Amino acid sequence: MIKTKQDLKEYLAADLARYGKHKPKWWTKFTYSETWMIYSYFRNIRYLEYYQNNKHWYNLPALLYCSLKQRKMALKYGINVASHCLGPGFYYVHPGFFRVNGDVQIGANATVLPNVLIGKRRPDKDANIRIGDNVYIATGVTILGPITIGNNVTIAANSVVIKDVPDNCVVSGIPAKIIMKDGKKYTEHNE
Repeated sequence: MIKTKQDLKEYLAADLARYGKHKPKWWTKFTYSETWMIYSYFRNIRYLEYYQNNKHWYNLPALLYCSLKQRKMALKYGINVASHCLGPGFYYVHPGFFRVNGDVQIGANATVLPNVLIGKRRPDKDANIRIGDNVYIATGVTILGPITIGNNVTIAANSVVIKDVPDNCVVSGIPAKIIMKDGKKYTEHNE
């Protein structure tokens, strides 16, 4: 959670470090590169979270600005992520549909591809989804909660995850099933 300026600085540095050799350069803002688009969206989310946690009267203009900017970019880019749900070092690879409800918690160093939906299974229930650290979510994945996904998990493309996933797994399918665990092919018998 981003509560201080130091927290904000650390989260932004962790996010930027995930871009590696693809860090947005100063001119990418003017060339409308997809890297700049994604980076600016998630940087704004970090500032929005900071201002939401520091509701002093002198922060209200910045809070209003970040809120309106987030809504505008969400409509423009097809990305709608609630604040307070992304851990440090979050990396979204390409622009495209991405939706995360507010009662979702994604851990540190998560990587997400486009066309991912993370939300609740039924409208009358809370999503209550917890996703661990170092998780890779491929394109077209749907995660419906309430569920918990462990650390170091890879979710294959077009999977639908509706059950808890333990640490160090690869899951795939509709509904998603464990196909590898701890680097070895997984069967129901070797549990």
